[in-house]
Amino acid sequence: MKIQPKFVILLVMLSGLLPSTVAAAPSLEGNAALLYAVEQSANLRGAISVYDIAAGHRLIKTIHTVLNVGDVRGVAASAVTGKLYVAYIDVSGIGMVYCLNIYNDAILWNRPISPGVDRLAINPDGQLLYVPTWEGGSADYINVLDANTGDVVRKIFFSNRSHDTLYPLSGPIFQETKAEDGSGKYLYLIDPKNYAVSRVGPYSDILGPYAVDSMSNYVVNNVMHLWGMQVANLKTGEIMTASLPDHPPGDPGLLHGIGWTPDQKEVWESSSGNDPRVYVWAMDNPMAPVLKQTLTLKSGHGSHWLTFDVTGDHGYVAPGKGSSDGTEIFDPRTHASLGVIGSSEDMIAIEFVDGKISRLGDQYGIGRR
Repeated sequence: MKIQPKFVILLVMLSGLLPSTVAAAPSLEGNAALLYAVEQSANLRGAISVYDIAAGHRLIKTIHTVLNVGDVRGVAASAVTGKLYVAYIDVSGIGMVYCLNIYNDAILWNRPISPGVDRLAINPDGQLLYVPTWEGGSADYINVLDANTGDVVRKIFFSNRSHDTLYPLSGPIFQETKAEDGSGKYLYLIDPKNYAVSRVGPYSDILGPYAVDSMSNYVVNNVMHLWGMQVANLKTGEIMTASLPDHPPGDPGLLHGIGWTPDQKEVWESSSGNDPRVYVWAMDNPMAPVLKQTLTLKSGHGSHWLTFDVTGDHGYVAPGKGSSDGTEIFDPRTHASLGVIGSSEDMIAIEFVDGKISRLGDQYGIGRR
């Protein structure tokens, strides 16, 4: 029996998955440095735009992944398994995670994760995912998932409203929350071997996004109601405040994007709301940051996230959630603007050698020195 095209389309829609659209995609048999950017623009939300970094971030393909994505919450990938994971909230408010085979663009699974999801992390061998239960939720734990199936294999209890899980190069697992009972003023450290939980703090207020250096010696934090950032020495527990000497008037709410350049010479920090500035801190002495320069986004609007590629040749400053503004690319060494790609704050640079993944970046701006 011949199947009519309309029934093929219907079957695809019912499965909740969409096929990849490829435009002059290069073969992965050779060497390449590609940026996998999960789209947040309304017409492509949840799809993955793949850019050839060396070719001026030329768009080489768009992978249409799953339907009904309401809010993209995070991305993680494994060089060991060749899989990429996206956490998102669907249009009905259900927390979901999908798994993509990087080598052939196939969706391997797409599952609801109860009671919610947020910015996730993956362990070094690619076998476990650490998934917060959402900054707007009430669950007092994060889920540990089997990365091959999406099954929940463990819960780690510590506080409610969890979000932004990070597994930096030297570990351990880092976790923060927006809990308003006082526990949101601490940064949590989770031992990946025995799941023991410790914490650093208290900070001056509830924590926002953060980034850790390569040896897990220092962490930089955005903090509610602070024009500037706080830096913690993870070995001693000491916390210092770096205040911005010149900033817009009023309460900043939460400065959101923050990240180390891979060489750890600088920390970049977004401003608040619609302020288009990005603050660049010199980190020669991590416990005594010096404001070095202020960048201004071409959009004239604010930013919500930032990260860097593996080599430190490119920095990516993303617009606000749901914005139609593009993500602006900078040269981290000269601070020059290099152009704009589609709207995404959930992105990972992936390098291939002889068709195999050799290195990959991170959605966070982690140190790599």
